[in-house]
Amino acid sequence: MRVDATLPVTFEDVQAAARAIEGAVLRTPTARSRTLSAITGADIVVKFENLQFTASYKERGALTKLLSLTEDERARGVIAMSAGNHAQALAYHGRRLGIAVTIVMPAHAAFTKVAGTEALGARVVLHGRDVGEAAERARQLSRDEGLVWVPPFDDPAVIAGQGTVALELLDDAPPLDVLVVPVGGGGLISGMAIATKALAPHIEVIGVQAERYPSMLAALDGREHPVGGLTLAEGIAVPRAGELTTQIVRALVDDLVTVSEPRIEQAVNLYLEIEKVVSEGAGAAGLAAVLADPDRFRGRTVGLVITGGNIDLRTLSTVILRGLVRSGRLVRLTIELDDVPGALGRMTSTIADEGGNIVEVAHQRLFSDLSITSAAVEVAVETRDAEHANRLVEGLRAAGLRVTRRGPDHDHHDAGHHDHRSGPDDHGTGPHGHVE
Repeated sequence: MRVDATLPVTFEDVQAAARAIEGAVLRTPTARSRTLSAITGADIVVKFENLQFTASYKERGALTKLLSLTEDERARGVIAMSAGNHAQALAYHGRRLGIAVTIVMPAHAAFTKVAGTEALGARVVLHGRDVGEAAERARQLSRDEGLVWVPPFDDPAVIAGQGTVALELLDDAPPLDVLVVPVGGGGLISGMAIATKALAPHIEVIGVQAERYPSMLAALDGREHPVGGLTLAEGIAVPRAGELTTQIVRALVDDLVTVSEPRIEQAVNLYLEIEKVVSEGAGAAGLAAVLADPDRFRGRTVGLVITGGNIDLRTLSTVILRGLVRSGRLVRLTIELDDVPGALGRMTSTIADEGGNIVEVAHQRLFSDLSITSAAVEVAVETRDAEHANRLVEGLRAAGLRVTRRGPDHDHHDAGHHDHRSGPDDHGTGPHGHVE
């Protein structure tokens, strides 16, 4: 496939962007993951854009755009609507270059994002109930104050800057068969596709969207797709794809897929546990797509990009705990005990004998429909894996205790004989978990 010369961004634009930002943006590492390769059956190569100063690839496009401004435009300052990575990238490089940056965020934007953007030197304006109303206010300020509008993705300079990710990846990685790239508005995949199809046209380029935000898919097929709702992949939760990016994606991208929320959560957990790095939901979408369709990628060398690592710590903690539950390493049991001395001790001794580690206990006598001579004990137990959890339940029942297992994929009265993992995440830990 040849890059169409009529497209709004050329390979030469991407090369020029790479020269312009060299030294000001980190050339992030690219490495093969031996354990992710073993889990997925593919040869997984990861580029760590979450290691940028602002923890996102967005620095590349933001800086390229700022460097393209005329002296008059620099003096006027720039404005953008963003509640995330684009805002921090503009703020950081704007301060470096002496360019005033204004960011409009929805009124309910997270305090950490507001404070982080202000700490990087930007003026933050809070307005509107959602990104649509915030964007309208940003446009109005742009007109009223003469500020230069900097789109998050639908801009030739921004697209060219994002394409530098592919230049580095293809230079540092072994020969790839396929690239799997997160897609929101389409800036990253557009730039990467332009570079990839110019340098290695045989490489398949696949875009990944969150199931709840298939905006690029809708733009390509011209049909209505439901868009909206909360998603862990908020960085690609874009209600409408860009016009320029849609044109490029239609011409150069080989396929577009969507991934579910559980798969995105699983991918975030795998990056944390195996690669020891934090990925935001959007940044893990590429790995989520490989986990969701292993047959498609098995035996192929797959390039992935962790596009960012800006995830709220409370959200991350919830993702981690849900991952433990889904993999069977944290189970919640309701155990019926005779309300007599020693019953609780017998239960805890049995759990200890089976190798479980109790992390939480709630002893319930009053709010229960059991006999008045019985008590319900809710206990959270840490186990090694799903099979160990099953053996624990069987051991409790063998000791004469009535056990109900709570959680995903379990009936009210759990038979305790199934593998309850949500996917191929029975990987363990150890030195093999590091990238090679």
